[in-house]
Amino acid sequence: MGGEAQNSSRFPPFILAGLPGLETSQHWLFLLLGVLYTISIAGNALILFIIKEEQSLHQPMYYFLSLLSGNDLGVSFSTLPTVLAVFCFQLREISFNSCMSQMFFIHLFSFMESGILLAMSFDRYVAICNPLRYSTVLTDARVVWMGVCVFLRSFCMVFPLPFLLKRLPFCKANVLSHAYCLHPDLIRLPCGDITINNIFGLFIVISTFGFDSALILLSYVLILRSVLAIASLEERFKTLNTCVSHLCAVLIFYVPMVGVSMAARYGRHAPSYVHTLLSLVYLFVPPMLNPVIYSIKTKEIRRRLCKILLETKF
Repeated sequence: MGGEAQNSSRFPPFILAGLPGLETSQHWLFLLLGVLYTISIAGNALILFIIKEEQSLHQPMYYFLSLLSGNDLGVSFSTLPTVLAVFCFQLREISFNSCMSQMFFIHLFSFMESGILLAMSFDRYVAICNPLRYSTVLTDARVVWMGVCVFLRSFCMVFPLPFLLKRLPFCKANVLSHAYCLHPDLIRLPCGDITINNIFGLFIVISTFGFDSALILLSYVLILRSVLAIASLEERFKTLNTCVSHLCAVLIFYVPMVGVSMAARYGRHAPSYVHTLLSLVYLFVPPMLNPVIYSIKTKEIRRRLCKILLETKF
């Protein structure tokens, strides 16, 4: 009993936050977030179903898309329990271990999304710059291997974070800035020396987001160089059109992430709701828009989706 009391005092629960200044409108806000969750979960589940059922989509580009949709489902389900508790039931308290678990999964899926987008950029590079070798370079086994590597890298990067936080004493008011647990938010709360945590956090950000974004940029520089070598203007646009969906996915993932990072570092005097809104955009917009973008831009997915909707209607 004494050990349990000591452990609970060392790791007290955290208090989650909604949107500051909108406490009286939390139920309306949950309706909005509920719509976003519904679009995200239903859209990504449909993408997975369509890719599974449509034989013409059994190729590397759509295998990577299915990984992206599965990952986006993971992002949505990682934040759903606490967002539901805060905005619908006004339950703001979360235990230390539950908070660590949620933080682990949110960041795991974020790092995985970056890796999947990098793999998709490699797919576009091979398809455009080396089309004759596409089927031999991106075999089914190699796609699986790339997916496993993305998962293992992300897992190894995120796994130490909860343990690095657990070694620190928490003696401040454990009030978080969001309705879910994020490492940049948690790292502000311990009283001890957080130098190791900051160094490791910077290392994993550079070695994942920094490394991936640099390689994605390089792949598109090479793709653009290859496209400009095509004589026909019509063929150039046709070739570049195959990259539009992926480019949109990259932008809607990295732009909000950069916004959150810049606000955390340089916007400390900004109103607290700015940080909360940016984090909501970062975690809610990519899972919601990715299936919409690919449904609009991919003819096979659009056709199968229309067929499903017609069958449902009649």
